[in-house]
Formats: sequence, structure tokens, C-alpha cells
Amino acid sequence: MTIKYVTFILFFALLGCKSAHSINKQNVENAITKNALQLLEDKRFHSVSVAVFKDGEATIKHFGELTIGKGNKPNDSTLYELASVTKTFTGYVAAKAVLDKKINLDDDIRIYLDEPYTNLEFKGEPIKIKHLITHTSGFPNLPIKSENKKAFFEGLKLIKIETKPGEIYFYSNTAPELTAYILEKVYQKPFDELVIEFVLKPNKMHQTKFTLNENDRTRLVKGYNDKNELMPNFNRTLWGGISGLHSTTTDLVKYMKLQLDNLNPIVNESHKKLYKEGADFWEGYHWYIIENDNQLIYRHHGGIYGMQNWFVIYPKQNIGISILTNTSFNETGEILEKVVDNLYDDININ
Repeated sequence: MTIKYVTFILFFALLGCKSAHSINKQNVENAITKNALQLLEDKRFHSVSVAVFKDGEATIKHFGELTIGKGNKPNDSTLYELASVTKTFTGYVAAKAVLDKKINLDDDIRIYLDEPYTNLEFKGEPIKIKHLITHTSGFPNLPIKSENKKAFFEGLKLIKIETKPGEIYFYSNTAPELTAYILEKVYQKPFDELVIEFVLKPNKMHQTKFTLNENDRTRLVKGYNDKNELMPNFNRTLWGGISGLHSTTTDLVKYMKLQLDNLNPIVNESHKKLYKEGADFWEGYHWYIIENDNQLIYRHHGGIYGMQNWFVIYPKQNIGISILTNTSFNETGEILEKVVDNLYDDININ
């Protein structure tokens, strides 16, 4: 009698757990659908893919059409350009290099360059590694020359540093490319191979890559601007420290899982606050960090000619969110940021 009673209790306990799990999963799906459909009410947007990783489980949904008028909805195999979210991979490799003692955050960057570059300082104050990865180097946004790697270094000679390194935040796409070069030099391997070895292979992110084959290109999104004009894909001419990675929603879920692993020393290093920009806002290893009494967030936006995305990690809630769209115009990032915020709120209310 006692054994039967215990078995009965266990059966309904397990049934209750399964039911709660199903309800939670449905709540996440409903929240994604609600926010995605609201976004697509803005006719400048044509498709959106959303991935949520919550409490160890992935929920991925796709909406809209990749080609205007064709109704071809994106899917789990669709390849998106990550644009500047690539910088977080650069930051991860840089964090590993620090832990491996290949570089030091306080190193003068010129010790890794083949020429003196006396221009890369301000009144005797050198640019350090930590300034490159926190956008406080004083470098210009875009490389002065970017048609190839040799030209990039010619452009470095033309840079004039007008503020003390480490004091003023100014977003720079020049600095992460130099970081990628330095990482390549200290490890004696091409930068894209470092990303594969340290990030992609260990986390089985087999659909995330810099270089695409013919089959990959058939899955690559062709995006639009706000005038519904088809835009070109990004052509990587430098190392890939700023942009160039392509990925799928399923692989981005694996990347969320990595970034939520608080036992991973590289993740913990890459999430360190290196530069304080506001009362509750910091720069990490190419992560924007928000922390106050109510929240802790690691996030990055990516925008390229025909697509944009937001990638956000909420470690205290064990949540990751990625939203990708085949549209790019000035307000896209701001709009997607609001969608992510609303989606997060809806997930946590339910």
C-alpha cells in the first residue's frame, strides 16, 4: 500500500514538472511571436529570426520573408551576417590571450608592431591593449585605409591621437582590426583560425564561419535598406576583428550557452569591466555591460548594409536573446533594442 502511494505521488509530481515545463516553453514562444509580429507591422522590416535560451532550453522562431514578395521564411539554416557582434568573438580570443599571458592589458600596442609608429601616443602616453578593446584608444572609427592589410598599416601612420588614451570613449572599427592582428602575431596563427580553435570548435558552432562555400552562399541572407533596395553583403579585406562572421540562430544559441557559463575562466575574463562610461554602464572585452541594483546585462549590436542584430545576455536570469532581421537603416538598432527589452520583460512576467 505504501509503495503504491509513493509511486502515485511520484507520478503526479513528474507530471506536474512536465506540465510546468510545457507552460514555460509556451510562454516563451508566445512572447517571441507577439514581439516579432509587432515588429513586422513596420513595413520596413521583412523578416525576423528570434532565438531565446532560457534555463538551459532553446526556443527559436522565424517570421516574414527573406525576399520581398516570395514568402520565403527564414529557418534554422539561414545564415545571417553578425556584423559588429563579431567583435565579441575578438574579445573572447583577447581574453584567452590575457589568461595565456600572450598579451597584457597594459602593454603598449607598439611592442607588437614592426615599425615605431611614434604617432600612436598622446604627449608620451601610449595606447594600450585595453584601450583597443574598450574603444578608448583615440583611433578613428573607420580605418583610414582598408583595401588590404598592407594598406591598413599605411593608414595607421596617418592617425593623429588627439586625446589621452583611456579617457574618452569613441567607437572605433580601426582598433579591433589591430587587436586581431596582434592576436594573430602572438599566437602565430591566422585570426580566423584562432576564432575556430578557441570558440567555434569547442562549442560545436559548425555553422558559424568567416569564409563561405557555394552551398553556404545559397543560405546567406540578402538584406534591404528602408527603401526596399537590395544591399550587398560585407566583403572582408582585413583580419575580421570588427565584422565578417556569419551564423545561424541555432549556433547563436550555443554562443549564448557559452556566455552564460560562469565556470569558464575565459568568459569571466571577457566580462570584466575595463572602462566605466556612465553610472551603470561599462565596456568589457567588446561587451557593453549594464549593471545596477536590478539587472546585469552583457550586450552588443551588429549592423551591416542589409541586416542588423542584437545579442544580449542576462546572466542572473540565465537568459540569452538574439534577434536578427534582413533590414538595415538608421533607426533599426534602436528599434531592435526595444524589441529585445520588451521580449525580456514578457518572458519574465510569464
